[in-house]
Amino acid sequence: MAQLSSTLLYIAFILYLIGTFFFGGAIRDKRKERTGKNRWSQLGIITTIIGFLSQLGYFITRWIAAGHAPVSNLFEFTTFFGMMLVAAFIIIYFIYKISILGLFALPVALLVIAYASMFPREITPLIPALQSDWLHIHVTTAAAGEAILAVSFVAGLIYLIRVVDQSKPSKRTFWLEVVMFCLITTLGFVLVSTAFSLADYEAKFTWIDKNKQQAEVVYHMPALVGPHEGKLVKESADRFEPLVYMPAIINAKKLNTVIWSLIGGAILYALLRLVLRKRIAAALQPLVKNVNLDLTDEISYRAVAIGFPVFTLGALIFAMIWAQIAWTRFWGWDPKEVWALITWLFYAAFLHLRLSKGWHGEKSAWLAVIGFAIIMFNLVAVNLVIAGLHSYAGT
Repeated sequence: MAQLSSTLLYIAFILYLIGTFFFGGAIRDKRKERTGKNRWSQLGIITTIIGFLSQLGYFITRWIAAGHAPVSNLFEFTTFFGMMLVAAFIIIYFIYKISILGLFALPVALLVIAYASMFPREITPLIPALQSDWLHIHVTTAAAGEAILAVSFVAGLIYLIRVVDQSKPSKRTFWLEVVMFCLITTLGFVLVSTAFSLADYEAKFTWIDKNKQQAEVVYHMPALVGPHEGKLVKESADRFEPLVYMPAIINAKKLNTVIWSLIGGAILYALLRLVLRKRIAAALQPLVKNVNLDLTDEISYRAVAIGFPVFTLGALIFAMIWAQIAWTRFWGWDPKEVWALITWLFYAAFLHLRLSKGWHGEKSAWLAVIGFAIIMFNLVAVNLVIAGLHSYAGT
């Protein structure tokens, strides 16, 4: 069953990739896609739906194999997040029939799934704190809310690529390029992780954890940063010595992964700039030249209007109920809880500025991009680097 689950996820990944090419063909098709008769668009959405059904099959078969909802670690949660992002895109596509959204939404989903696949994929028993039906309710709802909000980011990114003047450097071009760099860094992480995995790199350290207990950790990338009071074990004596050691509150192994991801992303970004001889956003601009800006702005707003209440239920209300049951308190200022609150406050401000202050168009698009950056910081940095009650999610 576990093998079938992995195969279905792989098939979904390939189909999403094919769907991306079909939507790319739809953009270059001379016929008007709004007629609904653009063959490339039809092929793209059919392929995407089949891919989604395949990934749904992965989710169900893994649930059967594990005996619980497969959202208990970083691989499972992030994969589910990618699946819900595709589901949100499919629904919005049938409402608005806009192919350019698929050309950008599917690559984001592919990056999310590829990112997830770099983490341990073994099915493991639930720790006591997760043995509750609230696991299914809280985590799946929170992921669904974040996925719908991610569609807002995709629409906002398309809007910015279309309207930001790339003919001269400016603050707008700089920050838009930072967004492109961050997306490329995700791909850099996948490539770096794969390279060291193929090289079978391994270095073992003994270290002192935050409870002042000796523990052992295995690095699968050269240790640029080492664990608290870490020492290479004898069989790893020939491995790379860390440049600096982290305090116990920082998960040094996962911080090391983030640093290598940034290095890989920087190299990949530099190579792309050399090949394209222009900013990444400038290279993408011809693809969005015919975008209806008002429609794109509306999609970005609608995604937040729908995703915000779903996120509120999953990440705050259901989470508080579960925290009260599991830890006898509904709030404890755990890093994950704090960033969930920050995310909620930001999107509340988004809606306030949009509805009360008239922040439409480019201002709204920048807010959508910033909001997704907060979501990804919560998913990546908080899960990987900062030790807390939710650290199990990074295993």
